[in-house]
Amino acid sequence: MEIRITVLGAGSWGTTVASLAAQNTATTLWARRPDAAEEIRDDHVNSRYLPDYRLPETLHATADLEEAVSTADVLVMGVPSSGFREAVADARPFLRPWVPVISLTKGIEQGSRLRMTEVISEELPGHPVGVLTGPNLAKEILAGHAAASVIALTDLSIATALQDCFTTEVFRVYTNHDLVGCELGGALKNVIAIASGMADGLGAGDNTRAAVITRGLSELTRLGSALGGEPITFSGLAGMGDLMATCISKQSRNRHVGEELGKGKTIEKIIEEMNQVAEGVKSCRAIQELGREHDVEMPITDEVVRVCYEGASAEEAYRGLLKRNLEHEMHGIH
Repeated sequence: MEIRITVLGAGSWGTTVASLAAQNTATTLWARRPDAAEEIRDDHVNSRYLPDYRLPETLHATADLEEAVSTADVLVMGVPSSGFREAVADARPFLRPWVPVISLTKGIEQGSRLRMTEVISEELPGHPVGVLTGPNLAKEILAGHAAASVIALTDLSIATALQDCFTTEVFRVYTNHDLVGCELGGALKNVIAIASGMADGLGAGDNTRAAVITRGLSELTRLGSALGGEPITFSGLAGMGDLMATCISKQSRNRHVGEELGKGKTIEKIIEEMNQVAEGVKSCRAIQELGREHDVEMPITDEVVRVCYEGASAEEAYRGLLKRNLEHEMHGIH
């Protein structure tokens, strides 16, 4: 029996995941704006986020939430963290019992400091929850370049059943049981990517970028392990893979924010000029709070918070990192 998939959120990544699924099974993409849904459904393009890429003709789109959700066998959430809980709650009246809910969102909810799957579990108790995550840049995937991702649920039988829904000839999907680690890797790497971008904006070289990425990997491994993730997860696609892509790609929103900060722009001006969400800006304070709560050192996160919210410059942030005491390279990782 064909699995019917609904993706909520017609941003660049939600649209891309829906396009992948539409190659394998009946897929509906929900867009908040009726004109966007009509364009995707009739013209097979998303001109706001992906103007240069043709979408599958088999991909259905609608702005009617009940229509989108009521027939779903799998619900995929592609909504930014700031509006995630509201979107899940809005979908609740139309969602059939026990339907798996998969998050694409790489962020932490402000205030509660919950992961997105924890938000889903609060709003939709009884539904299996998971994440689809990895080094996945939307435009490269739609252009047909090879990529890999991870679908993580604590119930591997469900992950395996969903694996084929998103796998294509050039997009490989692996399974993982470490939901916590995979989800945290995606959220934490965005903060490190801002720091990597700041180095680019300051004119630093590849040595600096490599140091930021590897020390950032140590930072997210320390916190991810403290919160229940498995250390080995952070060396895989959801950890190191996603971190590398987000820190070095010109397509990365979070790296772009950091680069502009390094050039001296204010965070307010940068956000004003963007038409998409950079989750690292929204999540960095919540991640800092989690580090302090669990007594985990987060020096890169601390400096990103200083630049984004406390008026420090990117140059001051890097000077702060260089003044830290020297210690064992794997300090705090068990």
